[in-house]
Amino acid sequence: MKILIWTLFSLPVLAFVIDLLLGDPRCLPHPVRWIGRWLNWLEPRARGFKMGLRSAGVLCVAVTAGLSFAIVYGLMEIKILGMVLMVYFAYAGLALGELLDSARDVVEMLEEGSLEEAREAVGELVSRTTTYMSEREIRRTLAETVSENLCDGFVAPLFYLVLGGPALMWAYKAVSTMDSMWGYKTDQYRDFGWAAARADDVLAYVPARLSAVLLLAAGALMKLDWRLAKARFRADAVKMESPNAGWPMAVTAWLMGGTMGGPAVYFGTAKNKPHLGPDDQDWTLEKLKKMFRLVLLSGILGVFSFQFVRVLVTSALGLAGV
Repeated sequence: MKILIWTLFSLPVLAFVIDLLLGDPRCLPHPVRWIGRWLNWLEPRARGFKMGLRSAGVLCVAVTAGLSFAIVYGLMEIKILGMVLMVYFAYAGLALGELLDSARDVVEMLEEGSLEEAREAVGELVSRTTTYMSEREIRRTLAETVSENLCDGFVAPLFYLVLGGPALMWAYKAVSTMDSMWGYKTDQYRDFGWAAARADDVLAYVPARLSAVLLLAAGALMKLDWRLAKARFRADAVKMESPNAGWPMAVTAWLMGGTMGGPAVYFGTAKNKPHLGPDDQDWTLEKLKKMFRLVLLSGILGVFSFQFVRVLVTSALGLAGV
């Protein structure tokens, strides 16, 4: 009973509830924006280091992740205020509420026939070019980014929050932000962003696979064909360049019966992304709405199951005198 109580009223659960209620209000400061400003200041200076771009990138990753951990840890040590900041940093590191709110807004725009507004809104969620997207491409893009960001924006930071508290969570978020800004295989970032991209791959490896498990569990609860998804998704997941992105995307594609992948434009360069899920199955608006419920349920399962396991392990270690 005591374990159940501590699970229900834990910091991750509280942070999750606040995230769903508030999302990311623009009136509040956000650590990701602070990290972004820091990286914009750091990049031109680091490129001037006489050590090669890859080595400079490695140094930037180590310094930024270390500073993020130290700053958050130090602020949480402040008496009284530290407790408030602990809750704030835990909540601010989760992005499921904002992700789903933004996705629902795009669906509403499409329902109202506001195609240009929908293109602009999706463009704020993805790095690909959305200027000339058809409605069908917007729907597919929305399915891809929501499923992928279940891991990047929620499961991975939640994993590190449960594992080591807000300080470790923000060390991960710093690396994730660096990957988002620098982790591209372009001439500008191929070497300088190499360390950020590889570090993010390593840190998201376990969370990506946990995301797939949570989606399958949520799919079973929603009476979707989770057995088919379980049997087919791995073969699709490994098609992706990223070692992690394909896991939540492929599971979602098979659970919802929608095709992901195909042509996309990144920074003016056309790419043909691998196909995931069943062939030639469109993402209807109703299918997207159902997918949002799937992702939300996966998040709920994640926050309670992760924390429950943590409490069990902590209790077992305590009983063992470790």
